[in-house]
Amino acid sequence: MDTHRKPSRRILIIEGHPDPSPQRLCRALAEAYREGAREAGHTLRTLILGDLDIPLLASRSDWESPAPEIVETCQQDLLWAEHVVVIYPLWLGDVPAVLKAFLEQVLRPDFAFDPTRTARGGLLKGRSARLVVTMGMPGWVYFSWFGAHSLRSLSRNVFQFVGFRPVRTTVFGMVEGASPGRRRAWLDEMTHLGRLGL
Repeated sequence: MDTHRKPSRRILIIEGHPDPSPQRLCRALAEAYREGAREAGHTLRTLILGDLDIPLLASRSDWESPAPEIVETCQQDLLWAEHVVVIYPLWLGDVPAVLKAFLEQVLRPDFAFDPTRTARGGLLKGRSARLVVTMGMPGWVYFSWFGAHSLRSLSRNVFQFVGFRPVRTTVFGMVEGASPGRRRAWLDEMTHLGRLGL
């Protein structure tokens, strides 16, 4: 018996690419993570944002009014999860619009945070997250030249703000035209993370 095996976790995978095509690297990375997580006995749910009709918020009253049914369903998935994995491509230095719309809709006041205690009002404590971003530039350029500003903002100003700890990040750079061996290494890394539930 393996006494070092970590207990199984409830893991929500959010595929944040607007195109739900199975040919996308983000989809392959998500599937590799799922494969490893299943092997390790973790329980999984997946949200493919390209398949969901998430309405845009147009006003403060929209944000403070009752959430649409599809948003409430996604909120229940978040409440169920102990760990959330978000996989998305870097577009114009930031998250794709569909992922931003999703986060704005789902992380509403009184669900994700207490609006009267914004400094320490996160209501989703007890959960961890991993943010996985793919990009055309080298990862070191994203960190050293651009400061990884959008990734750091997503980690600190969104996930940590609503209570997630820890929030870990994984960056895959130079994805366009990557060799089969390099792509395989990325998928293997995701499978390994899935087994660990990290």
